[in-house]
Amino acid sequence: MNIDFYAYLVLGLALVLANLPFVNQRLLLVFPLKDGLKPLWIRMAELLLFFFIAGAISLGIEASLGQIYPQSWQFYVVGLSLFLVFAFPGFVIRYMLLKRG
Repeated sequence: MNIDFYAYLVLGLALVLANLPFVNQRLLLVFPLKDGLKPLWIRMAELLLFFFIAGAISLGIEASLGQIYPQSWQFYVVGLSLFLVFAFPGFVIRYMLLKRG
């Protein structure tokens, strides 16, 4: 497999992980909540956790392909910004398009 495949794999993984907090009502995709609805702060905490999970998987893929290139803080800020942009469709569907009954 070539490097392009892994680049698209990482981007697709980030897109899926960024939207997971908004498409379900379970804590960390597993644990049901008592009242059934997740508050926004839990969704944001999950989003941050999934950002670190996506980064760890990306780092593992980079290590399997060769040497890990050291990054500065700007790289991680841009990565977090891209992750938040990827989360926008899930946020819009959850908070702007769904009608509450």
